[in-house]
Amino acid sequence: MKKPYYVTTAIAYTSGKPHIGNTYEAILTDAIVRFKRAQGYDVRFQTGTDEHGQKIEEKAKAAGVTPKAYVDRVANVIRTVWDGVNTSYDKFIRTTDEDHVKTVQKLFRRFYEQGDIYKGEYEGWYCTPCESFWTESQLVDGKCPDCGREVKKAKEEAYFFRMGKYADALIRHIESHPDFIRPVSRKNEMMNNFLKKGLQDLCVSRSTFKWGIPVDFDERHVVYVWLDALTNYITGLGYDPDGKSGSLYKKYWCEGETLHVIGKDIARFHTIYWPIFLMALGEPLPDHVFAHPWLLQGGEKMSKSRGNVLYADDLSAVFGVDAVRYFVLHEMPYEGDGTITWELLVERINSDLANTLGNLVKRTLAMARKYCGGVIADMGAAEPVDDDLKAVVTGAKARVEACMESYHVADALTELFAVFRRANKYIDETMPWVLCKDEANKARLSTVLYNLAESIVKGASLLHPFLPATAEKIAAYFNTHLQSLGEAEKFGVYASGTAVAENDEALFARFDREEVLKKAEEIRARQQAEYERENGATPAEKTAVPAAPAEAEEKAPLISIDDFAKIELRVGEVIACEKVPKSSKLLHETIRVGEEVRSVVSGIAKWYTPEEMVGKKVVLVTNLKPVKLCGVLSEGMVLCAEDAAGNLSLLTPEKAMESGASIR
Repeated sequence: MKKPYYVTTAIAYTSGKPHIGNTYEAILTDAIVRFKRAQGYDVRFQTGTDEHGQKIEEKAKAAGVTPKAYVDRVANVIRTVWDGVNTSYDKFIRTTDEDHVKTVQKLFRRFYEQGDIYKGEYEGWYCTPCESFWTESQLVDGKCPDCGREVKKAKEEAYFFRMGKYADALIRHIESHPDFIRPVSRKNEMMNNFLKKGLQDLCVSRSTFKWGIPVDFDERHVVYVWLDALTNYITGLGYDPDGKSGSLYKKYWCEGETLHVIGKDIARFHTIYWPIFLMALGEPLPDHVFAHPWLLQGGEKMSKSRGNVLYADDLSAVFGVDAVRYFVLHEMPYEGDGTITWELLVERINSDLANTLGNLVKRTLAMARKYCGGVIADMGAAEPVDDDLKAVVTGAKARVEACMESYHVADALTELFAVFRRANKYIDETMPWVLCKDEANKARLSTVLYNLAESIVKGASLLHPFLPATAEKIAAYFNTHLQSLGEAEKFGVYASGTAVAENDEALFARFDREEVLKKAEEIRARQQAEYERENGATPAEKTAVPAAPAEAEEKAPLISIDDFAKIELRVGEVIACEKVPKSSKLLHETIRVGEEVRSVVSGIAKWYTPEEMVGKKVVLVTNLKPVKLCGVLSEGMVLCAEDAAGNLSLLTPEKAMESGASIR
């Protein structure tokens, strides 16, 4: 009997419309949830909005409306975005919900009465966007260490939570539960940068603004945003600190398995503050906190002020919802930050969705109609070439499950698309267009098409958690149901003698890069106009692509060891390579660096072919600012030696080294 499974996203802050980087979290969590449901888990999926704080109060004032009216509007926008990317949540909680407000007030009182909260005075630096206080030593170049924005001096009366009281217990919990914080790098960061250095008491109330949950025994104070926001995970299940919690809380929090999916920037709040709050209540801690990386626009954080924001609804209007879901799920590394651009979207959608998957489905249906009257039947005419196809197809379920168990969602999609790539290869191996020319091959031709149909339907069934609409469309084309995970391990589930649909539309269109970029410019211009209306200023121009460096002087200037230490060199493995269009000098390499995959452009086409590059271990500079070269994103630089004649030779490790190894 599987445990109930409770999955949450971080609740979105109602300061404005979420961009695609924010929306990625909802899509990622939805894919995990749908896969868990396919595995037979009773899953409850909660998301929602965080609606209090000084920033909201200020934005509402600027808009000339009440804070409640402001958050009502933005919460509706956020919910519309989540619905627009087909997320299957069970509850959308708002921190202005009456039941949440009352429970938070009870929690605050309880903490105070049991001595976990005390009244004091805070003096330090405050970041309004992050709703965070910082000491002088915590600032980075005088700015907020989390977001890099300006901070202001603040002094006010406040209530504080005694964090140190529970710090040792939390350290022991983290050390004894290796799956509590994922990835491991986030766990190490929390332990080394915060817990082991000693925790300061946490400010949990504010008295200089009013838009928050009132402290019911001290009218001057409102509950500070993080104590308010984090508790949504249990208030949304009907938790009551007076011992009157509802059945949902018992089922999903106390008896089930729990997972928080959050961004890496708020890992501290979810892996330190939130567990300590729960310890103080005597309640179970979440089983897993998965802190995913950021999705960056061309290597930069998205910002309206930079004019580089991408929104899910704009992208979906151009490419379709499932195409957007596929891109963000497939292109986001497990640990390192991912990159999204209009150019990369076109490249990935054309390659994987239109060519690999869409063309496979289209060809198979067309051949079934042309050669077999639209009826697909297994005539039992097997040949040895079928065996490898069947092994790849029936083995996919286990490979995808293994990836999803550790939240390696991008890797799961790679394993899944191996099914479609193998099916395409099978077409080339069996050549149905040749078999159809001889009546003696009729049984073999029918069997080949059955094997293809079964492979496609199985692949579509595994695809459903990630691209639900596409999977359902494929099943309809083949006039069948999506198979269960149990059926995915058995070849021959597709009913022999099934007549496919008479017509089908292309699953995914191919896109012309230049046409898409024109649409992108129209969208950017519209956003710029909106920004100017709201702020009376023009967004900063995008950072220009740096010009090629000038030739080095005969003798380079001396640098210190500290200067050299700023350069990050790592071993990378080239997993794919192609020539850059419209360039005779450049190669575009896809390089795996540990668990991260990078796009790199190198001027080495004169000395290496794309085929030669695949499989090579290279030395890569990994902390260069990303740039575009001939329209292709480059996120690093491979190192080469140059002889007197100007010939280049790649630098490679002398001995076998794992991808991602540091060079020093």
